[in-house]
Amino acid sequence: MSTKGKSIKPEISPRMIAVGDKLRRIRLEKGYSGYDFFAWENKLSPRQYLNMEQGKNFTMNSLIKVLDIHGITLEDFFEGLK
Repeated sequence: MSTKGKSIKPEISPRMIAVGDKLRRIRLEKGYSGYDFFAWENKLSPRQYLNMEQGKNFTMNSLIKVLDIHGITLEDFFEGLK
């Protein structure tokens, strides 16, 4: 079967989904109901930030930038994630 002309969506790992879910929970706890306002207020690309919350491919630099905005260490962020 040919995949020519069809886009293949990569599967998102459960661990990346857990990271994205935790980012979303932190944002909500900080009082930001919408990802877009959080991104805009913190000079982030809304699309890139949404991808992070969805567990899609992102860099450690992006993650560290968001954690710095929230004042959270890597150690604290990853605590409890499996």
